[in-house]
Amino acid sequence: MTGLRHDLWQRTFFRERRADGEARGTVLHVHGLGESGLSLEGIAAHPALGGWRHLVPDLPGYGRSPWPDEPGGLAELADHLAAFVEAQDAGPVVALGHSMGGVLVLLLAERHPALVRAIVDVEGNKAPGDCQFSGQAAGHPEGEFARTEFARLVAGVWEAGLEDPALRGYYASLRFADPRSFWRHARDLVELSQTRALARRLAATGRPAFYVAGAPDGASAESLALVDAAGIAGLVLEPAGHWPFLDHPEPFCRALAAFLDRV
Repeated sequence: MTGLRHDLWQRTFFRERRADGEARGTVLHVHGLGESGLSLEGIAAHPALGGWRHLVPDLPGYGRSPWPDEPGGLAELADHLAAFVEAQDAGPVVALGHSMGGVLVLLLAERHPALVRAIVDVEGNKAPGDCQFSGQAAGHPEGEFARTEFARLVAGVWEAGLEDPALRGYYASLRFADPRSFWRHARDLVELSQTRALARRLAATGRPAFYVAGAPDGASAESLALVDAAGIAGLVLEPAGHWPFLDHPEPFCRALAAFLDRV
């Protein structure tokens, strides 16, 4: 990549990686619950994807972006992403989302279809079995979670990270996260996952879609079955967990590059 820019738009910190030569389009990278755009930087910087412009925001309340005065839900966050894409003169984008980001790029495509060219869903929630951290948060009232339970969750991730390298990075991002934003978005994720309709909704967008999961420690078996039943093209990387692009960066980026060649 020849150009890297850091900037702030509407209290949203973001990184922009410019294409090598004339850009074939723009990839919008949307991180997961409690994460930051830094988790997706390895994808944006990969040489196989150098022909594309990459926008990698830290969502409000996460990473280097300021905490919002009053956190909105996932629908409001999708609208915020739409305004961000328009402000960067970037649409229609290939919308790549990890975990919560996978749900957000679906909502972006549903609410602002003209801004989305294709969707890459990496371990996005599809069923209740995908709600590991969001389920922990949503099980408490907002005030209790913000005061005490968020710190317990972060401590648990730190302990698990002693054995799991991917969770070490997650722990680092969690230290910057707004507990109220985390709780609000976790609640929405649990409610949407309980419908078991997200895979069907992804297929119904009419946009080319590619779903990537890690196994055996990533998406739930029910989610994989729902994606298959919806007829969505998919890839399962093994052995891997919830961050398959960290466990297997080269196969992941090669598969992503092949998908981008088709859209």
